[in-house]
Amino acid sequence: MQIGEVAERVGYSFRTIRYYDEMGLVTPSARTPGGFRLYTELDVYRLLVLKRMKPLDFSLDEMRELLTVLDALDGRVESPVPREELFERLDGFRAAADARVEKLRERLAMAEEFAQRLRDEAAGRTSGGTPAPEPPVRQDAPTT
Repeated sequence: MQIGEVAERVGYSFRTIRYYDEMGLVTPSARTPGGFRLYTELDVYRLLVLKRMKPLDFSLDEMRELLTVLDALDGRVESPVPREELFERLDGFRAAADARVEKLRERLAMAEEFAQRLRDEAAGRTSGGTPAPEPPVRQDAPTT
């Protein structure tokens, strides 16, 4: 499939897909005689892996390493690394993703509290009442 279909399926721009190609993360499987990039389902899968890593702030090197691990585990590339070690690396990525997801949850909870405070403030002014009191600080909330 050509880059336009891939972009639509994955939700990436042409520019982003080309960037990942330039970085060696997802290389088109072939090219047409006219030079257009052609992608396979595996290429789409790799782009979706990257898309899921992006909001968790994984670096390009981390993305590359995870793709290499996945390729080796699936037998797409030969690896001198023992399978057990590959699974350990995969588990390290899982642990990092879990930690980053938890951090995002904490930030989202803080953002939701802030948005609610703004709604409460706006409602207090609209109805002629007094501004809403400061919400209590959650005991489980981390301090920054």
